[in-house]
Amino acid sequence: MQIGISTGAFFLKIPTEETFDIIRSIGAEVCEVFLATFSEYTPEFAEILKKSLNGLEVYSIHTQSMQFEPDLFSAYRRNQIDAEEIFKNVANTAKILGAKCYTMHGPARLKRIEYVLDYNKISTRLSEIQHILSDITNKNCYITYENVHYCYFNSPIFFTNLCKKSKILACLDIKQAMQSKIDVIDYLNACHAQLANVHLCDYTASGSPALPGNGVFDFTKFFVKLLEYGYNGPLIMEPYHDNYTNYGELAASLKYLKQCLNEAERRFNLNG
Repeated sequence: MQIGISTGAFFLKIPTEETFDIIRSIGAEVCEVFLATFSEYTPEFAEILKKSLNGLEVYSIHTQSMQFEPDLFSAYRRNQIDAEEIFKNVANTAKILGAKCYTMHGPARLKRIEYVLDYNKISTRLSEIQHILSDITNKNCYITYENVHYCYFNSPIFFTNLCKKSKILACLDIKQAMQSKIDVIDYLNACHAQLANVHLCDYTASGSPALPGNGVFDFTKFFVKLLEYGYNGPLIMEPYHDNYTNYGELAASLKYLKQCLNEAERRFNLNG
């Protein structure tokens, strides 16, 4: 497993196209590219990013998904069509950057009601969206559905039910599991067979997000569980911009995570 970092860790600090040199300088070889707004969903911006990579691998791309993703699932076809046009631009960015995954939040739970979800409709629509993505990226990029505390996938049972209807892949996010007040291992148990991406963030005893190594989460134990399930994809650091003050802290956090992974591999091999 490689440990990388999301460009979202630099959101509000520096522009995305300026993050790649920093990511390489702190010791990461893979990243997730976070696209924050409509002007960043264009081929022109994708080419700017590509020229700035200098060999850094882009594993996945992520968008400011509330801008259009919910409308991809709208019951009103015109909403879907407009959202699809934006999504096509994002899919083209994935193709230009060579991304293997598109990290999706999907529809949000905005109302204070009990949602009764139609998993057949969700599955059918996900297949249609994946078809759009596959057509543009020559079947080289796949949707990974991320657990998010304010969206449909806010509990393991959602993914369990969805997988009865769909072959969708998963992106597991530690801080989102914490914010859902559900153990991340419960999510992992539900989605491990479809797991294709993992977002790493720590949190304090009071529940505030923190830079990995500055909180209470047991990364070594978590990595052992990933190894037991046979996961070999990337692990993407995704702290918030206000979780650190300088890039040296990011480098130290990355080093800490690598040490946790080495220890996890030692324990796994010892018990294997």
